[in-house]
Amino acid sequence: MNELILEITEISPREFFGQGNENINLIKKYFPKLKVVARGSKIKVYGDEELLEEFEKRFDMLTAHFAKYNTLDENAIERVLTSEDEAEYATSEDSGEVLVHGVSGRLIKARTANQRKLVDAAKKSDMVFAIGPAGTGKTYTSVAIAVKALKEKQVRRIILTRPAVEAGENLGFLPGDLQEKLDPYMQPLYDALRDMIPAEKLTHYIENGTIQIAPMAFMRGRTLDNAFVILDEAQNTTHAQMKMFLTRMGKNAKFLLTGDPGQIDLPRRTISGLKEAILILQNVEGIGVIYLDEKDVIRHKLVKKVIAAYKSIEHQN
Repeated sequence: MNELILEITEISPREFFGQGNENINLIKKYFPKLKVVARGSKIKVYGDEELLEEFEKRFDMLTAHFAKYNTLDENAIERVLTSEDEAEYATSEDSGEVLVHGVSGRLIKARTANQRKLVDAAKKSDMVFAIGPAGTGKTYTSVAIAVKALKEKQVRRIILTRPAVEAGENLGFLPGDLQEKLDPYMQPLYDALRDMIPAEKLTHYIENGTIQIAPMAFMRGRTLDNAFVILDEAQNTTHAQMKMFLTRMGKNAKFLLTGDPGQIDLPRRTISGLKEAILILQNVEGIGVIYLDEKDVIRHKLVKKVIAAYKSIEHQN
Protein backbone atom coordinates (compact mmCIF):
# COMPACT_ATOMS: atom_id res chain seq x y z
CA MET A 1 0.00 0.00 0.00
CA ASN A 2 1.34 3.44 -0.95
CA GLU A 3 1.88 6.17 1.65
CA LEU A 4 1.63 9.96 1.32
CA ILE A 5 2.85 12.32 4.07
CA LEU A 6 1.70 15.94 4.01
CA GLU A 7 2.80 18.62 6.48
CA ILE A 8 0.97 21.87 7.24
CA THR A 9 3.45 24.70 7.73
CA GLU A 10 2.03 28.10 6.73
CA ILE A 11 -1.37 27.84 8.49
CA SER A 12 -2.67 26.65 11.86
CA PRO A 13 -3.23 22.86 11.71
CA ARG A 14 -5.75 23.04 14.55
CA GLU A 15 -7.92 25.63 12.81
CA PHE A 16 -7.56 23.86 9.47
CA PHE A 17 -8.58 20.47 10.93
CA GLY A 18 -11.58 22.09 12.63
CA GLN A 19 -13.10 21.58 16.06
CA GLY A 20 -12.96 17.90 16.92
CA ASN A 21 -11.29 17.31 13.53
CA GLU A 22 -14.65 18.01 11.83
CA ASN A 23 -13.03 19.32 8.65
CA ILE A 24 -10.70 16.33 8.31
CA ASN A 25 -13.59 13.93 8.97
CA LEU A 26 -15.58 15.61 6.20
CA ILE A 27 -12.62 15.43 3.80
CA LYS A 28 -12.30 11.70 4.54
CA LYS A 29 -15.88 11.15 3.32
CA TYR A 30 -14.86 12.33 -0.16
CA PHE A 31 -12.04 9.76 -0.25
CA PRO A 32 -13.62 6.58 1.19
CA LYS A 33 -10.98 4.31 -0.38
CA LEU A 34 -8.11 6.08 1.38
CA LYS A 35 -7.02 5.78 4.99
CA VAL A 36 -6.35 9.28 6.36
CA VAL A 37 -4.61 9.84 9.70
CA ALA A 38 -4.10 13.38 11.06
CA ARG A 39 -1.65 14.01 13.91
CA GLY A 40 -0.09 17.30 14.93
CA SER A 41 0.81 19.17 11.77
CA LYS A 42 1.10 16.04 9.62
CA ILE A 43 -1.37 13.99 7.63
CA LYS A 44 -0.57 10.46 6.54
CA VAL A 45 -2.63 8.98 3.74
CA TYR A 46 -2.59 5.34 2.57
CA GLY A 47 -4.04 3.91 -0.64
CA ASP A 48 -3.68 3.59 -4.42
CA GLU A 49 -1.15 5.94 -6.02
CA GLU A 50 -3.70 7.53 -8.37
CA LEU A 51 -6.04 8.39 -5.49
CA LEU A 52 -3.13 9.72 -3.44
CA GLU A 53 -2.21 12.10 -6.27
CA GLU A 54 -5.80 13.38 -6.39
CA PHE A 55 -5.87 13.75 -2.60
CA GLU A 56 -2.62 15.76 -2.62
CA LYS A 57 -3.93 18.04 -5.36
CA ARG A 58 -7.20 18.68 -3.52
CA PHE A 59 -5.43 19.09 -0.18
CA ASP A 60 -3.20 21.77 -1.68
CA MET A 61 -6.31 23.54 -2.99
CA LEU A 62 -7.91 23.42 0.48
CA THR A 63 -4.83 24.78 2.27
CA ALA A 64 -4.52 27.57 -0.32
CA HIS A 65 -8.20 28.44 0.25
CA PHE A 66 -7.63 28.54 4.03
CA ALA A 67 -4.52 30.70 3.65
CA LYS A 68 -6.49 33.15 1.50
CA TYR A 69 -9.67 33.45 3.59
CA ASN A 70 -8.46 32.22 7.01
CA THR A 71 -11.49 29.95 7.27
CA LEU A 72 -12.68 26.56 6.13
CA ASP A 73 -16.20 25.23 6.46
CA GLU A 74 -18.50 22.58 5.00
CA ASN A 75 -19.48 24.73 2.01
CA ALA A 76 -15.87 25.54 1.09
CA ILE A 77 -14.76 21.92 1.43
CA GLU A 78 -17.62 20.71 -0.76
CA ARG A 79 -16.95 23.36 -3.39
CA VAL A 80 -13.20 22.68 -3.58
CA LEU A 81 -13.50 18.89 -3.57
CA THR A 82 -16.23 18.72 -6.22
CA SER A 83 -15.05 21.45 -8.62
CA GLU A 84 -13.35 20.58 -11.88
CA ASP A 85 -10.70 23.21 -11.31
CA GLU A 86 -9.88 26.31 -9.29
CA ALA A 87 -11.69 28.59 -11.75
CA GLU A 88 -15.04 27.29 -10.43
CA TYR A 89 -14.48 28.71 -6.95
CA ALA A 90 -11.57 31.16 -7.24
CA THR A 91 -12.34 34.80 -6.46
CA SER A 92 -10.38 38.01 -5.93
CA GLU A 93 -8.34 38.64 -2.78
CA ASP A 94 -10.78 41.18 -1.33
CA SER A 95 -14.09 39.49 -2.21
CA GLY A 96 -14.04 37.59 1.09
CA GLU A 97 -13.52 40.71 3.21
CA VAL A 98 -16.16 42.02 5.60
CA LEU A 99 -18.85 43.88 3.67
CA VAL A 100 -20.66 45.37 6.66
CA HIS A 101 -20.10 45.53 10.41
CA GLY A 102 -23.64 44.66 11.34
CA VAL A 103 -25.76 44.94 14.46
CA SER A 104 -24.15 43.68 17.71
CA GLY A 105 -20.74 43.52 16.04
CA ARG A 106 -21.85 40.93 13.51
CA LEU A 107 -19.37 40.61 10.64
CA ILE A 108 -21.26 40.23 7.38
CA LYS A 109 -19.36 38.94 4.37
CA ALA A 110 -19.74 36.60 1.41
CA ARG A 111 -19.54 33.06 2.77
CA THR A 112 -19.37 30.89 -0.35
CA ALA A 113 -17.46 30.92 -3.64
CA ASN A 114 -20.39 32.13 -5.72
CA GLN A 115 -21.38 34.75 -3.16
CA ARG A 116 -17.83 36.09 -3.45
CA LYS A 117 -18.20 36.04 -7.24
CA LEU A 118 -21.34 38.14 -6.77
CA VAL A 119 -19.32 40.66 -4.74
CA ASP A 120 -16.70 40.78 -7.52
CA ALA A 121 -19.35 41.17 -10.23
CA ALA A 122 -21.03 44.07 -8.40
CA LYS A 123 -17.68 45.90 -8.36
CA LYS A 124 -17.06 45.39 -12.06
CA SER A 125 -20.57 45.81 -13.51
CA ASP A 126 -23.34 48.34 -12.91
CA MET A 127 -26.02 45.73 -13.62
CA VAL A 128 -25.79 42.21 -12.20
CA PHE A 129 -28.16 39.24 -12.22
CA ALA A 130 -27.82 36.79 -9.29
CA ILE A 131 -29.57 33.54 -10.17
CA GLY A 132 -30.04 30.57 -7.86
CA PRO A 133 -32.36 28.51 -5.64
CA ALA A 134 -33.65 29.37 -2.17
CA GLY A 135 -31.13 29.68 0.63
CA THR A 136 -28.10 30.53 -1.49
CA GLY A 137 -27.79 34.04 -0.01
CA LYS A 138 -28.72 35.97 -3.16
CA THR A 139 -30.87 38.56 -1.40
CA TYR A 140 -28.82 38.78 1.79
CA THR A 141 -25.48 39.24 -0.01
CA SER A 142 -27.05 41.77 -2.40
CA VAL A 143 -28.42 43.86 0.48
CA ALA A 144 -24.99 43.74 2.19
CA ILE A 145 -23.31 45.00 -1.00
CA ALA A 146 -25.88 47.82 -1.20
CA VAL A 147 -25.46 48.82 2.47
CA LYS A 148 -21.67 48.87 2.00
CA ALA A 149 -22.08 51.17 -1.03
CA LEU A 150 -24.33 53.50 0.99
CA LYS A 151 -21.98 53.62 3.98
CA GLU A 152 -19.02 54.36 1.71
CA LYS A 153 -21.06 57.13 0.01
CA GLN A 154 -20.81 55.49 -3.42
CA VAL A 155 -24.59 56.02 -3.69
CA ARG A 156 -27.05 58.31 -1.92
CA ARG A 157 -29.89 55.83 -1.43
CA ILE A 158 -30.90 52.21 -1.56
CA ILE A 159 -34.08 51.15 -3.34
CA LEU A 160 -35.38 47.63 -2.71
CA THR A 161 -38.27 46.30 -4.71
CA ARG A 162 -40.17 43.09 -5.40
CA PRO A 163 -43.05 42.22 -7.73
CA ALA A 164 -46.13 41.74 -5.51
CA VAL A 165 -47.13 38.41 -7.01
CA GLU A 166 -49.36 36.16 -4.96
CA ALA A 167 -47.58 32.87 -4.19
CA GLY A 168 -50.69 30.78 -3.69
CA GLU A 169 -52.29 33.41 -1.45
CA ASN A 170 -54.75 36.15 -2.27
CA LEU A 171 -53.36 39.61 -1.54
CA GLY A 172 -56.82 41.14 -1.49
CA PHE A 173 -57.91 39.11 1.51
CA LEU A 174 -54.99 40.18 3.70
CA PRO A 175 -55.99 42.68 6.43
CA GLY A 176 -54.87 46.31 6.56
CA ASP A 177 -54.10 49.12 4.15
CA LEU A 178 -51.91 48.82 1.05
CA GLN A 179 -48.62 49.18 2.98
CA GLU A 180 -49.67 46.56 5.52
CA LYS A 181 -50.71 44.21 2.71
CA LEU A 182 -47.37 44.62 0.96
CA ASP A 183 -45.07 44.44 3.99
CA PRO A 184 -45.14 40.59 4.18
CA TYR A 185 -43.83 40.49 0.60
CA MET A 186 -40.94 42.74 1.60
CA GLN A 187 -40.11 40.91 4.85
CA PRO A 188 -36.88 39.20 3.62
CA LEU A 189 -35.54 42.63 2.69
CA TYR A 190 -36.43 44.10 6.09
CA ASP A 191 -34.85 41.06 7.81
CA ALA A 192 -31.55 41.56 5.98
CA LEU A 193 -31.49 45.29 6.72
CA ARG A 194 -32.17 44.73 10.43
CA ASP A 195 -29.04 42.55 10.62
CA MET A 196 -26.92 45.28 9.08
CA ILE A 197 -28.28 48.62 10.34
CA PRO A 198 -29.31 49.48 13.95
CA ALA A 199 -33.10 49.78 14.33
CA GLU A 200 -33.18 53.52 15.11
CA LYS A 201 -30.91 54.38 12.19
CA LEU A 202 -32.85 52.10 9.84
CA THR A 203 -36.13 53.80 10.81
CA HIS A 204 -34.53 57.19 10.13
CA TYR A 205 -33.23 56.03 6.74
CA ILE A 206 -36.68 54.75 5.75
CA GLU A 207 -38.45 57.89 6.97
CA ASN A 208 -36.14 60.28 5.08
CA GLY A 209 -36.10 58.15 1.91
CA THR A 210 -32.44 57.10 2.09
CA ILE A 211 -33.76 53.53 2.03
CA GLN A 212 -36.93 52.88 0.05
CA ILE A 213 -38.78 49.56 0.04
CA ALA A 214 -41.61 49.41 -2.46
CA PRO A 215 -43.38 47.12 -4.94
CA MET A 216 -42.39 47.30 -8.61
CA ALA A 217 -45.43 49.34 -9.59
CA PHE A 218 -43.90 52.28 -7.70
CA MET A 219 -40.91 52.26 -10.08
CA ARG A 220 -42.91 53.29 -13.14
CA GLY A 221 -42.06 56.74 -14.50
CA ARG A 222 -39.03 57.22 -12.23
CA THR A 223 -35.39 57.76 -13.14
CA LEU A 224 -33.21 56.20 -10.47
CA ASP A 225 -30.02 58.27 -10.09
CA ASN A 226 -27.27 57.82 -7.48
CA ALA A 227 -28.97 54.71 -6.16
CA PHE A 228 -28.24 51.08 -5.47
CA VAL A 229 -31.38 49.31 -6.66
CA ILE A 230 -32.19 45.67 -5.87
CA LEU A 231 -35.00 43.82 -7.61
CA ASP A 232 -35.69 40.72 -5.55
CA GLU A 233 -37.74 37.71 -6.74
CA ALA A 234 -37.21 38.92 -10.30
CA GLN A 235 -38.51 35.62 -11.71
CA ASN A 236 -42.03 36.90 -10.96
CA THR A 237 -41.77 39.89 -13.31
CA THR A 238 -43.46 39.90 -16.70
CA HIS A 239 -41.78 41.01 -19.93
CA ALA A 240 -43.30 44.50 -19.59
CA GLN A 241 -42.35 44.86 -15.92
CA MET A 242 -38.76 43.80 -16.49
CA LYS A 243 -38.30 46.14 -19.45
CA MET A 244 -39.83 48.98 -17.43
CA PHE A 245 -37.55 48.30 -14.48
CA LEU A 246 -34.31 47.98 -16.46
CA THR A 247 -34.95 51.26 -18.25
CA ARG A 248 -35.28 53.16 -14.93
CA MET A 249 -31.49 53.13 -14.57
CA GLY A 250 -30.09 56.63 -14.09
CA LYS A 251 -26.66 58.18 -13.60
CA ASN A 252 -24.34 56.59 -11.02
CA ALA A 253 -26.81 53.75 -10.43
CA LYS A 254 -26.17 50.11 -9.58
CA PHE A 255 -28.83 47.51 -10.40
CA LEU A 256 -28.74 44.05 -8.83
CA LEU A 257 -31.49 41.59 -9.73
CA THR A 258 -32.00 38.33 -7.86
CA GLY A 259 -34.23 35.43 -8.74
CA ASP A 260 -34.91 31.71 -8.83
CA PRO A 261 -36.25 30.54 -12.21
CA GLY A 262 -37.44 27.37 -10.46
CA GLN A 263 -39.95 29.28 -8.29
CA ILE A 264 -42.10 31.23 -10.71
CA ASP A 265 -45.53 32.24 -9.35
CA LEU A 266 -46.80 33.91 -12.52
CA PRO A 267 -49.99 32.70 -14.24
CA ARG A 268 -49.54 29.85 -16.70
CA ARG A 269 -48.28 30.77 -20.17
CA THR A 270 -46.85 34.04 -18.81
CA ILE A 271 -43.16 34.33 -19.72
CA SER A 272 -40.88 35.23 -16.81
CA GLY A 273 -39.20 38.59 -17.40
CA LEU A 274 -36.10 37.25 -15.64
CA LYS A 275 -35.68 34.24 -17.91
CA GLU A 276 -36.14 36.42 -20.97
CA ALA A 277 -33.74 39.12 -19.70
CA ILE A 278 -30.94 36.63 -19.01
CA LEU A 279 -31.40 35.14 -22.46
CA ILE A 280 -31.10 38.44 -24.31
CA LEU A 281 -28.70 40.34 -22.00
CA GLN A 282 -26.17 37.78 -20.75
CA ASN A 283 -23.62 38.67 -23.44
CA VAL A 284 -24.07 42.45 -23.20
CA GLU A 285 -20.86 44.15 -22.07
CA GLY A 286 -21.25 45.74 -18.64
CA ILE A 287 -23.86 43.27 -17.42
CA GLY A 288 -22.83 40.45 -15.08
CA VAL A 289 -24.66 37.17 -14.51
CA ILE A 290 -23.74 35.03 -11.50
CA TYR A 291 -25.23 31.57 -10.96
CA LEU A 292 -25.50 30.19 -7.43
CA ASP A 293 -26.36 26.55 -6.72
CA GLU A 294 -27.07 24.08 -3.92
CA LYS A 295 -23.42 24.23 -2.83
CA ASP A 296 -24.04 27.85 -1.78
CA VAL A 297 -26.95 26.97 0.51
CA ILE A 298 -26.17 28.15 4.04
CA ARG A 299 -29.46 27.19 5.68
CA HIS A 300 -30.09 23.82 7.34
CA LYS A 301 -28.15 21.05 5.57
CA LEU A 302 -31.46 19.38 4.63
CA VAL A 303 -32.24 22.34 2.32
CA LYS A 304 -29.47 21.16 -0.04
CA LYS A 305 -31.05 17.73 -0.19
CA VAL A 306 -34.51 19.18 -0.79
CA ILE A 307 -33.20 21.31 -3.69
CA ALA A 308 -31.39 18.32 -5.21
CA ALA A 309 -34.49 16.11 -4.89
CA TYR A 310 -36.76 18.65 -6.58
CA LYS A 311 -34.18 19.30 -9.29
CA SER A 312 -34.17 15.60 -10.18
CA ILE A 313 -37.95 15.45 -10.76
CA GLU A 314 -38.07 18.85 -12.49
CA HIS A 315 -35.50 17.64 -15.03
CA GLN A 316 -37.73 14.64 -15.76
CA ASN A 317 -40.77 16.80 -16.55
